Amino acid sequence: MALALLVLTCSVLLAVRADIPEENNVLVLKKDTFHQALKDHKFLLVEFYAPWCGHCKALAPEYEKAAGILKGEGSDIRMAKVDATEESDLAQEFGVRGYPTIKFFKNGDKSSPKEYSAGREAADIVEWLKKRSGPAASALTDEAAVTALVDASEVAVVGFFKDPESELAKVFMQVAEAVDDIPFGITSSDSAHSKYELTKDSIVLFKKFDEGRNTFEGEITKEEVQNFIKANQLPLVIEFTEQTAPKIFGGDIKTHILFFLPKSASDYQDKLDDFKKAAASFKGKILYIFIDSDNADNQRILEFFGLKKEECPAVRLITLEEEMTKYKPETKDLSAANIKAFCDSFLEGKLKDIPDDWDKTPVKVLVGKHFEEVVFAEDKNVFVEFYAPWCGHCKQLAPIWDQLGEKFKDHANIIIAKMDSTANEIEAVKIHSFPTLKFFPAGPGKNVVDYNGERTLEGFTKFLESGGQDGAADEDLEDLEETDEPELEDGDDSHTKDEL
Repeated sequence: MALALLVLTCSVLLAVRADIPEENNVLVLKKDTFHQALKDHKFLLVEFYAPWCGHCKALAPEYEKAAGILKGEGSDIRMAKVDATEESDLAQEFGVRGYPTIKFFKNGDKSSPKEYSAGREAADIVEWLKKRSGPAASALTDEAAVTALVDASEVAVVGFFKDPESELAKVFMQVAEAVDDIPFGITSSDSAHSKYELTKDSIVLFKKFDEGRNTFEGEITKEEVQNFIKANQLPLVIEFTEQTAPKIFGGDIKTHILFFLPKSASDYQDKLDDFKKAAASFKGKILYIFIDSDNADNQRILEFFGLKKEECPAVRLITLEEEMTKYKPETKDLSAANIKAFCDSFLEGKLKDIPDDWDKTPVKVLVGKHFEEVVFAEDKNVFVEFYAPWCGHCKQLAPIWDQLGEKFKDHANIIIAKMDSTANEIEAVKIHSFPTLKFFPAGPGKNVVDYNGERTLEGFTKFLESGGQDGAADEDLEDLEETDEPELEDGDDSHTKDEL
C-alpha cells in the first residue's frame, strides 16, 4: 500500500511538472506554474510580454535562439515567458509596467529579481546570463587564458594577484560582482605577471581603443575601483547611436559636450582628431560625444539645441543634473585649444547658459527649468510628447507631431510641445515609456490627462478639439514598449524604456 501511495505521489508530481509547456525551448509560464518553475530551475530568465507588442515580436526569435543555445549546452539556466496581458497577477507582483519586461531569478528567490540590462541579440542574452549565473570573475590559470579573455573582449578587467586573499583581491571581487557589462578575470600566474610587465599585484583594464590599457593606481576601496572602471571603459570620444545611448545616459558623468559634425565633411577626420585631443584633459569629468549631423536619426537632437544641418560643425555643452542647462562656445573656431578652453571655463563656472529660445518653432521645446511654468499656465492647453532621441517609435511619430505643431501654431491657447526625457527629470510627471503623450488642460490646478488614442494627426486633432476627452486614457497601462537602457543597477528600476 505504501509503495502504491509513493508511486501515485511521484506520478502527481511529474504531472504537475509536465504541465509547463515549452515553445522553441522557452518555458511558457502561467500563475499556477510560475513558482514551480522557480523551484525547478536555479537560474531563470523570464520575459513578461504582450502578444501585440512590436518589440516583443522582434525579440522573440533571438530570445528563442538564446534559450536553445543554453539548453543545448546543458546549462542550468532556463528561459521562460509570461503573457502579462493574461497573467495580470504575475505582472502586478513583479512590477511590470511595460513590454517587454525581462527579469532574472536566482536560486528561486522572487523577492529581488534582477532587471535584464543587455542587448537584443541571442549572443548578448547568453553572455549576460552566464555572467550573472557564473563566477563574478573567471579564473585564468595562465597567460594564455588572460590573452584569450583580452582578445575576445572590447573591454575586459583582469586582476593580477600573487595572493588571491589580499585586500586588493577582495575589493576586486566585490567590484566584479557589482559590474554586469564587462567581463572580469583573475589570475595568480607568474607568467601572466611577466607578460604584462607587472611587478606587483594590479588591476588592469584592457580595451580595444584609445591607449589600450589602464592600470589602477588609486586607494584600495570598492568605490575607487568602480570609479576607475567607469572613467576608462568608454572611449575618449563616443559616437552617439541607438546602441551607445544607454551608456551615455546611464553613466555617472552628467556633463556632456556634443560635437555635431557631418561625416561627409572633407575635413571630418581632422576635426574629430582635434576634438579627441581636447577630450584627454577631461576624462571622468566631461563626456565627449560625437554626433553625425548627416544622420537623419539625429535631426531631433539638432532641433533640441536649435541647430540646423548647415550650421554644423558645432559644439554644445549640456548638464544633465536636476536642472538641465545648455551652453555654446562664443567662437566658431573649433580647434582643440578652443574646445579645451570652453570646457575649462565651464568647470570654473565662467560660462553663461544658452538664451531661452524654446518657442521659436511650431513644436515648442521644453526643458526642466521652465517645464511647470509652461504646462501649468492657466490660460494654455499644452499637449506634450515625452521622447528619447534613440526611440524608434518616437522617430516614427516625429513627422506627425511636427504636422500637429504646424496646424495649431497660431491657436490662441493650444501649445504643442516636446521634451527629451533622457535629459530632463520632472518631479511632477513620471514617464515609464517613450513616447508618452500627456495633455495639460488650461485652468487652475495641476491637471494632467494621459493620451491613449490613435497616434495620427486626425486622432490628435479630435483629442484637442474635444478638450482632452476623445482619446484620453482610461487606465495607467497603455502600449508601453520598453527600452534597453541600460545600466540598471541591482534593484534600480528608475530608467524608462522603449526598446529592449
